[in-house]
Amino acid sequence: MSLQNTLKALADPIRREILNMLKTGRMSAGEIVDHFDVTGASISRHLSVLKDADLIRDTREGKYIYYELNASVLEEIMLWITDLKGE
Repeated sequence: MSLQNTLKALADPIRREILNMLKTGRMSAGEIVDHFDVTGASISRHLSVLKDADLIRDTREGKYIYYELNASVLEEIMLWITDLKGE
């Protein structure tokens, strides 16, 4: 994980919304696409950026791909921010 890639991934509002949706549990790519007014290709790109930043993981089950949060990376970011604040 590169902090720069992670922060870049978090900078986009659609990607932040995807992460917010995934905090309740895993979702299929189709379920995520249905939530937005953009193309499936656009959501696929957003998912790829989140995956490259290690913010999400994917699991293939048959013809479906499911996504879930990778909480450990979020915890690392929180620790870094807390350390930066000096607390």
